[in-house]
Amino acid sequence: MPGWVATGYEEYAKRLPAECALRLVEVEPGHRGKGASVDLARREEGARLLAALPKGAQVIALDERGRTWSTAELSRELAGWLAEGRDLALLVGGPEGLDPACRQRADRLWSLSPLTFPHPLVRVILAEQIYRAWSLLSGHPYHRA
Repeated sequence: MPGWVATGYEEYAKRLPAECALRLVEVEPGHRGKGASVDLARREEGARLLAALPKGAQVIALDERGRTWSTAELSRELAGWLAEGRDLALLVGGPEGLDPACRQRADRLWSLSPLTFPHPLVRVILAEQIYRAWSLLSGHPYHRA
C-alpha cells in the first residue's frame, strides 16, 4: 500500500480509545494476472479472510449490496457493537469483491456508498467513519453535523 494509506489509516486508528481499537489484519490476495482465474483468486482470498476471523466475532462484510448508513445510523450501530463486548470483524474484499462464502458468513452487509472506491482508500474511509461515529457517541466535537 502507498505510504499515504498507512498514514491516513493510522491517523484515525490512533485517535480511538482502547475499547474501540482498530486492528488491521491483511491477508494475502488471491493470484491475479494474465491467465489467472478471477473466481479462484476470489475463493482463495475469501478462505484466508474467513480463517483470519476472531472466534465468536460479529462479522460485517463490506459489499455493494449492503445497507448504507448515515453517520448517525453508524454511530448507533457502533454503540450496539460496543455494548455487545465481542470482537467485530469488517471484511473487505479485493478488486473483484468478496467471495460469496464471506457474504454468507457475514452477520450483516454494509455498503459505504453506491460509488466504487479504490481498495486502499476503503481502509482510510472505514477508519475515519468509525472514528467519526465514535466521536458522535462520545460528544467529541470532531463530528459537527
